[in-house]
Amino acid sequence: MAGYVCTVAGGKGGVGKTTTAVNVAAAMEQDGYDVVVVDADLGMANLGAMLGVDPETSIHQILAGGRAVSEALTDVQGGITIVPGEQSLEAFADADPAKLSKVIKTLRNAYDVVLIDTGAGLSHETTVPLGLADGVVLITTPDDVAVGDAIKTAELADRVDGEVIGTVLNRTTTETDVEAIADRFNSKLFAVIPDDIEATAEEPLVLNAPESAAAEAYRQLTERLIGIFFEGVEIDEVETAVEADWFVDGEEEDDDDSGGRFGLFG
Repeated sequence: MAGYVCTVAGGKGGVGKTTTAVNVAAAMEQDGYDVVVVDADLGMANLGAMLGVDPETSIHQILAGGRAVSEALTDVQGGITIVPGEQSLEAFADADPAKLSKVIKTLRNAYDVVLIDTGAGLSHETTVPLGLADGVVLITTPDDVAVGDAIKTAELADRVDGEVIGTVLNRTTTETDVEAIADRFNSKLFAVIPDDIEATAEEPLVLNAPESAAAEAYRQLTERLIGIFFEGVEIDEVETAVEADWFVDGEEEDDDDSGGRFGLFG
C-alpha cells in the first residue's frame, strides 16, 4: 500500500512550516510510522540546517537530473529520514520543480508518510507540491498577512486539484482571537500551537523539549493526522487540539477553568 503524501504549506515565510513538518514527523516515528520529510523549499531550503545536517546530496541535485532519490536520503534524530536541500543560487537555478512528482512517487512507495515542506509565496515551485499531495495542511500565525497568504494558498491548491484537509494556527497566545481566525478558513482547524520560544531552541522539540506545551500540541496534532491518514477518521469528526494549560504560566494557579480554553476562543 502506498504511503500518504501530505504537503505542509502556507503563503508567508516564517510561520512554522518546517517546524511543523519536523515535529509531526518525529511524533509519527514515535508512534511507529516510517516518515520522510522532503525539503521542497527550493529557494530557501533550511530543513537540513534546522536539524544540523550538511548533506552530500540534495533534492536540488535530484531535480537537476544528476542524482537518484536514494542518494539524498539522510537519517536524523528520532529515526526521521529527510531529503534535504541546499541554499546556493546555482542549485536553485538548476533544479526543475516539475521533476518533484517522480521523487514523491518513489518515496510514497517506500514510506508510510511523505511530508513535503514548502516555501513561501505563490510560484511554480510552491504550486507543484499542492497538486501532488493526498492532503494539504495549511500553517499560519495570527498575523493578518500570514492568514491572508494562507487563504491564498488554499485557493491556489483548489485550482490545481489539491485538497486542503486542515489548518494549524501557530505561535498562539492568550491574546489571539482563535475563533475569528478559524472562521476565515474553509478548512478544519486541526491544532492551536502555543507560542513557546524557549522550547524551539533545538528541533524537533517533541524530542528535545518533550514536556513543553508546544510539544504536546504537536503530539495531539499528529494523533489527529494519523486518524485521518490511516484510521478512516472523517475530518468533520476531528476536534481542534487545544488545551487551556498550554497558555497558562506554570507558576500561576488556574483558578478559573473558563479563562483558558474559552477565553482563548474569544
